[in-house]
Parts: sequence; C-alpha cells; structure tokens
Amino acid sequence: MDARFTELLGKFLKFADGKPITADSDLRALGLDSMQSIELLFAIEDTYGITLPDDEMGDATFATAGSLWQAIAAELPDGTGAVA
Repeated sequence: MDARFTELLGKFLKFADGKPITADSDLRALGLDSMQSIELLFAIEDTYGITLPDDEMGDATFATAGSLWQAIAAELPDGTGAVA
C-alpha cells in the first residue's frame, strides 16, 4: 500500500478517526458503505489512471484495505503499486 492510497481511503472511512490504516483494516467496520465504495472506486481509478475490472469489485475486494490494494496493484504497470 502506498501513502496516496491510505490518504484517499481515509477520506471515505467515517469511523477511522485518524487511526492508521493497515492492510488488515476492515473497511466496513470503519464505515465504508456500498455508495461510498462506488465513489472510492472512481477516485482510485482517477488517482492511479487505471480501470479496475468489474469482476474484481465484489465484497471480498472491499473487505480490507489490503484486499483492495491487491486489486489496485494488479492493474498497475509493474503489479507492485508503483505508478509509471
């Protein structure tokens, strides 16, 4: 996970209250609902210049910060999270 991702994610988590976001952070428990998930998806795609496949956008992907980051990293040019 990179700093841009955790900063962006924090804007959508109403119960994060400035707590550090880790790979194990439960996004639903931190207040991410279905509408915010869609808004977050668009923000991620704009920020990273990628398009996340629809079949990757289920509950499992949005379960934790780490699972969401894995979906993002898989679409980045080198697959590690580095933006070219």
